[in-house]
Formats: sequence, structure tokens, C-alpha cells
Amino acid sequence: MSAKIKPGKGSPYARILGVGGYRPTRVVPNEEILTYIDSSDEWIRSRSGIATRHWAGEDETVAEMSVAAAGKALADAGIAAEDIDAVIISTVSHFHQTPAVATEIAHRIGAGKPAAFDISAGCAGFGYGLTLAKSLVVEGSATHVLVVGVERLSDLTDKTDRATAFLFGDGAGAVIVGPAEEPGIGPTVWGSEGDKAGVITQTVGWDRYRVGDVAQLPLGADGEVRFPALTQEGQTVFRWAVFEMAKVAQEALRAAGITAEELDVFIPHQANMRIIDSMVKTLKLPEHVTVARDIETTGNTSAASIPLAMERLLATGQAKSGDLALVIGFGAGLVYAATVVTLP
Repeated sequence: MSAKIKPGKGSPYARILGVGGYRPTRVVPNEEILTYIDSSDEWIRSRSGIATRHWAGEDETVAEMSVAAAGKALADAGIAAEDIDAVIISTVSHFHQTPAVATEIAHRIGAGKPAAFDISAGCAGFGYGLTLAKSLVVEGSATHVLVVGVERLSDLTDKTDRATAFLFGDGAGAVIVGPAEEPGIGPTVWGSEGDKAGVITQTVGWDRYRVGDVAQLPLGADGEVRFPALTQEGQTVFRWAVFEMAKVAQEALRAAGITAEELDVFIPHQANMRIIDSMVKTLKLPEHVTVARDIETTGNTSAASIPLAMERLLATGQAKSGDLALVIGFGAGLVYAATVVTLP
């Protein structure tokens, strides 16, 4: 008889133990955006709900912002850095292909020798990371996991593109996931629609910047070679998010055995205020449900948007520890992830 693999000794359940966020020092109002595009403050607010966003300075790197957010999450959870067994970083704006920035962050927070890796899942990246962290804790490969969503989208913004120049911001949001005696993170409803991959994308690939390929690179009005930028089909994204993602959110509620009436908080990806308001209406959320609208002052920070919004709701008292929150991220790919969590 052949030997059998011994099962892992994980926790029966997992939950978020602490949350932390970092927003760059520089606040960029719509008035500054209007120096790059022909528009108005009223138009930007009506289209997106955004009044200001944060753009990172030269020293506010992906790693720097992540370390700051991670430190706050560790303090909030009451967990020492050396007790972190795995570090998961979700980002699309760390421009070194290798090594994973997670390894640098793990070292800088003093985590010892944890498993450390990056994932790329766009605006659904936090949900993907949260799901992986939960699995590690339950399976037994880790006891405490640091999950960070972090972006410097100002580096990928074409400031002269009237359709996207006002959308994106920078920042980092972090959570600590650990063992629990009862479910604190529900089943994840996630997936992708690769046939729509071109709806949100990068203007050109990095391979175009090889010597000899300059003729294929995007040029600015001054004839200078432009850095790659994010581009999207706004109306297509809006319709998909409002109608398809509302269905995913409803599936996540059902999977967790939670009704809209039993929900306390709704934290959707901060993509667009009109999308958020439309989803609230489609989901028929009761008036008592607190809805995150962090986008007004933070902009779209992709993988960082959900943990940043979560941190702000708790810090301002709009949400409290133990509240049930529906979180859903969606974006480039097109990818999505939704789950119900108990707030730390």
C-alpha cells in the first residue's frame, strides 16, 4: 500500500485582522487636470464623481507606499511583522519584471523569510489576493498573511487624454489575514471575460521599447516618445460594471448566506461614482447600508481602492468592527472578484 500525503493543519476559518492605508502627500484637484485637457470641473465631477486624487512623488514608490500601509495594518491587527508567513502584493504599476516587489516589502517590514509574490489582476487584484490569503490560512501553509493592493497609476496616465486623465490616483491599502473561530471571509465569486480584454488595456507593450522599434511607439504632440498609458472604452466598461457586476455581487451575497437587509457596508471598487450609485440601485440595498464613496477624494487606485476605502470607513466611524461588508473589484481583463467579509 502506498503512503498517503498528510493533510495540512490550518485554521477552520480566516478573517481580516487589521487594515492600513497610505495616500501620497500630493493632492491633485480637478483644476490641475484642466491644465492638461479641455474640460471643466463640473464635467469631471458629473462623469466620475472625482474632485481630487493623490499622485505619488518620486520617493513614494510602490514599495515605499506598501511598507507604510503594511505597518499600519500590522499595528491595527496587533501582529508582529515576524509573524507574517506570506506576503501577497497586487499591482500593475511596479515596472521591474523581476524580482517580485513583495520580496523587498517583506524584508523591509522585518517579516523574516515569508513566502512572497506579486499578482496582476487589475482592479480585482485585492479580491484575488484576499482569496489566496484565506486559502493559505485555511489550508495551513500560513497563519498570518499580508495582502497589499498598491498602485502608482499616475505613471500610466496620459494627462492629455480627455477620457482618462482625471480618473487615476495613487496609493496603497493593506490587510492582515489570519485564523478565526468562525467565518470572516465568505466564498469568493470570481472569474474573467477574456473576450473583452481589449476594453481596458495598456496603449503599447513594453517590448515595443526595444532598440529599433521606435517607429511603432506612441508620440506626443511635441514628437517625443510617450510612456505607455492606460486606455479604456468607457461606455462598454460602464455597462459591464453596472449590469454584470451587480449579478456577481448578488451571487457573493447568496454564497455567503447573507441578504441585502443583513448587510452593513458595501465597498465596491472605486472606479466611478455613477457605477457605484447604479450598483446600489440595482442591488436594492437598504438605506442603512453604508456605501464607500472614497473615489471623490482618492480617484481610481485600481488594486488599492477597496482596502483604502475600507480603512477610511473604519477610521471615520462610518463603519465599525464586526460589520458585514460586501466587497467587489472589477477591471482590466476583464476580471472580477466579490465576497462578504467581517470588518476588522
